[in-house]
Amino acid sequence: MIQAIITDIEGTTTSLSFVAEVLFPFSRKKLPGYVREHQHLEKIQAILTQVQEVTKKSSLTLDAMIDQLIEWIDQDQKITPLKTLQGYIWEEAYRSGEVVGHLYIDAYQELVSWHQQGIKLYIYSSGSVYAQKLLFGHTQWGDLTPLFSGFFDTQVGGKREASSYGRIAEEIGCKPTHLLFLSDILPEITAAESIGMKTCLLQREKIDSSLHHSTAQTFDEVTKLYPK
Repeated sequence: MIQAIITDIEGTTTSLSFVAEVLFPFSRKKLPGYVREHQHLEKIQAILTQVQEVTKKSSLTLDAMIDQLIEWIDQDQKITPLKTLQGYIWEEAYRSGEVVGHLYIDAYQELVSWHQQGIKLYIYSSGSVYAQKLLFGHTQWGDLTPLFSGFFDTQVGGKREASSYGRIAEEIGCKPTHLLFLSDILPEITAAESIGMKTCLLQREKIDSSLHHSTAQTFDEVTKLYPK
């Protein structure tokens, strides 16, 4: 019996194009000015300290750190200080209405349905928990954060590491066999399966029938694969 569902965001609940063509370009454009304007805030100083720690360069100038952050965006690096900073930048965009969080309609409908059935819902994404809450808090259907019992990011570990899923299961308080993980990334699915989680690989463009995994194109197909 599935007691809780953990889902990825990018490519799973939300289109890849929203992240790649809306969120990332927005943060890239705004990042230099945002960091310079807010550099004296404690939360930004903490991020800049983390940049120096990650690069192992304690003498980086502010401009050099900004350049490094931009380079990480261009390389699509899943690095915690960058993800945290992007969350702060996106907050302004969501609150001003410049950006609205995208969800596939099937994801929205099934998340609401699962929640109404009493199934606990969680997010596990490489984007920071802060950014996750911003996206789900500013969707075309309004604030959906009340649907979720918790949010996880790379602070719990890398998404391709089996140990990360073990930590999530422990924090949720469920046996892995009672958890269902949804993602569009095969190595993440494999990592979750290795500790006993049920999984479903979201392939929204086209199903690859050669894969020996449960697959679906939409969330309603997930429900058919794992009837509650």
